[in-house]
Order: sequence, then C-alpha cells, then structure tokens
Amino acid sequence: MSIRKALTLALVAAALVAGGVFYGLVVLLDFKEIESTTQLDAKTLFDLMKLSFGVVAGAGALVALVVAYRRQRVDEVGAHREATRLHTERFSQAVDKLGSDSPAVRLGGVHALAGLADDAPTQDLRQTCIDVLCAYLRLPFPADPGDLSDPLPDGTSPTAERRDAHQDKKDRYRALREVRHTILRLIGDHYRIPKDAGRSWQGCNLDLTGVTIDGRMDFNGAVFSGGTVSFDNARFSGGTVSFQSARFSGSDVSFMGAMGPVPSTGFQ
Repeated sequence: MSIRKALTLALVAAALVAGGVFYGLVVLLDFKEIESTTQLDAKTLFDLMKLSFGVVAGAGALVALVVAYRRQRVDEVGAHREATRLHTERFSQAVDKLGSDSPAVRLGGVHALAGLADDAPTQDLRQTCIDVLCAYLRLPFPADPGDLSDPLPDGTSPTAERRDAHQDKKDRYRALREVRHTILRLIGDHYRIPKDAGRSWQGCNLDLTGVTIDGRMDFNGAVFSGGTVSFDNARFSGGTVSFQSARFSGSDVSFMGAMGPVPSTGFQ
C-alpha cells in the first residue's frame, strides 16, 4: 500500500473513532443519568471534546509512526541498492585489472577483489569475488622457461638479444607466479579471521579444482564452518598446503584425484 493511501485511511479511521468515542460518551452519560438534566453543560462538553481530540492526536501519532517506519524502510532499501551499485562498479574495475598485461596491475586487481569480498554487502557478492579469485588460479599460466642453455643445441652461443628475450620470459613468469601466490596467501589468511570479525571468508566455497599449487598455502589454525573446499585434481608441485590445527565444522574438503605430496594435516 502506498504512503498516501495508508495515510488517508488512517486519518479517516481516526476521525471515525474520535466521533464514535464522542458520541458513545454522550450516550453513556445520558443513559447513566449522571446529571439530572439531559443537557450537557459547557464544561462537560469541553472535556468530551478534549478527550475526542486526544484520541485523534493518538491516531495521528500512530500515522506518523507508520510513515517514519516506511521512510526508514525506503532509506534502507536505497542504501542497500547504492552499496550494491558501488560494489558492482568496483568489481568491474578489479576484474579488468586481473586481465591486464602488466603483472603489477593484476596484483592490484587481486588485492582489490579481496577487499571487495571483505566489504561485500551480501554473502552472495562476497562469494562472487572469491569465485573470481579461484577461477584465476584455474586458468592456464605460462610454464617456467628455465635457464637458457649455453651453448645452444646447435653448438653456438646465444646472442645478447636472445638472452634478453629469455630473461624477459623468466621475469614475467616469476611476476605472474607471484600473483598466484598472493591469492593463495590471501585465501589462507581470511580463513583464520574469526567469523564475527566481518572480514572472514568462513562459510564460503573454495573451488580449487585442477589448480596447480606451486607455492605455500597456509591453512594453519583456519576454521571451515560451512561451505565446501575442493582440491579435486589439484596438482601440488613445489608447494605445500598445511592444515595444522585447522578445524572443520559442517564443511567438506575433497582431494579426489589430487597429485603430488599429501598436504600436511593435523586438523580437527
């Protein structure tokens, strides 16, 4: 019901109630014959009018309360809509950074998405940010170019241009690897934050299916309360995942088809 219609009905109802109260009191006084005459004196009539207007004032206060409540609800909906709009804008900017050719810009996008997950107005929006970070880890990434052999297979020494190009490949590989390791570190850190702190990712899902873990992922002391964590078909290559002193309460962790060293456990 619109505010105008609700206000009109409330005023009409208040007027009817006030008139009914006034009429009822008049009839009641006449029926009880409190006065010896059927006519009301001015003082009694004035008291009855004050009582009627008091009822009207109470009804008006009730209407004002309804209007204030509706206004508060409208303000809350508007604030939530604005927060969602701002979150969407920041989310788009952060995702664009993840697709940048510059590893430094990608690293900024990772931190921006993690901050958005912390500040998300709803759990669904937080989960979306986490899903994007996990999806980045699942994307193909360039292999380590290794060291340039000297001499080359044809017996010649590499030229300076070839050495520089190979070094650029190594630097880019290390930079992109640092972006991936930062995501792994942020995930572990957020699962150690208490759930009531507001920035915790406890209760969210982690889809790390097929991810190559080539760095340390520290879940020491982490708490998994709700949600699912999937390491299915993950490849542990040169990195470790530690669950020492981790606690699981209503959460499932799967390592189906995972390859490489078994993660360090000791969880509860």
